Amino acid sequence: MTSPTPDALLGPADIRELAAALGVRPTKQRGQNFVIDANTVRRIVRTAQVRPDDVVVEVGPGLGSLTLALLEVADRVTAVEIDDVLASALPATITARMPLRADRFALVHSDAMHVTELPGPAPTALVANLPYNVAVPVLLHMLGTFPSIERTLVMVQSEVADRLAAAPGSKVYGVPSVKANWYAEVRRAGAIGRNVFWPAPNVDSGLVSLVRRAEPVRTTASRREVFAVVDAAFAQRRKTLRAALAGWAGSAAAAEAALVAAGVSPQARGEALTVEEFARIAEHRQPDPEQPDPVQLDPVQSDPVQSDPVPQDSGQPAFAQREKDSE
Repeated sequence: MTSPTPDALLGPADIRELAAALGVRPTKQRGQNFVIDANTVRRIVRTAQVRPDDVVVEVGPGLGSLTLALLEVADRVTAVEIDDVLASALPATITARMPLRADRFALVHSDAMHVTELPGPAPTALVANLPYNVAVPVLLHMLGTFPSIERTLVMVQSEVADRLAAAPGSKVYGVPSVKANWYAEVRRAGAIGRNVFWPAPNVDSGLVSLVRRAEPVRTTASRREVFAVVDAAFAQRRKTLRAALAGWAGSAAAAEAALVAAGVSPQARGEALTVEEFARIAEHRQPDPEQPDPVQLDPVQSDPVQSDPVPQDSGQPAFAQREKDSE
């Protein structure tokens, strides 16, 4: 691998110069906060344990701060960018600042939620700075669509990071926690302060590490079936599972039967269950021939934190409409 030049990464002056040249003006409404600290993006790459043989996919590269840091280490980097202006400028930035690695970079100009294939070799790692209101669905979509992704590190709003990494019994344990754990072992991997962004945001950010399970959850139920139980359980999280799952099962009595068969107390609440227990419940649902089949929610639906947007390097608009709060 050819080493990049020491000044290849973007600093505060570089970010402002690029933004000015593109006519990009950071606004609070669009959550535009650009990473201006080279040490921070290198720290993210180290924390993500990116290796020289990795094929990394990055969602929301923006002006390229993290992209360049990834190219310093990874074999290849594919960036998914929805914004027209930012997408058109990024290849030139890579060529100008890291010309000897430019052939290792690919751009996909698209909404990440619509991406089902990527150019080149299958990705082995996902590293991204995600906007909070679509962070969970984008993360779950990428993990579900690209099973070759072994390691993931995402930067999200601190509250969202807490939810993703929460364990059963935690007050913030919910849909994102369970669905992320379906795919991976999840943990908080650090915090990011506000002074590494321009302009400085009003929220703190957190890093979340996800290492794909060596063995999938053992269940005869499909992912969609399991996620339907999770969505139903947390849509009315203050109710017992017997009541919360009545619509999913067809009746409260049917919900209780499925719970008992799965070895779960009908009086328990969703926040106490592991993903394996949700899977057992899904296995024991008995369709009622006199009732229509309950609508199963999309696997990426989640219960987002309603607060200020997470700072982004990209300043890109949302990938999709804000998902419905399931709580």
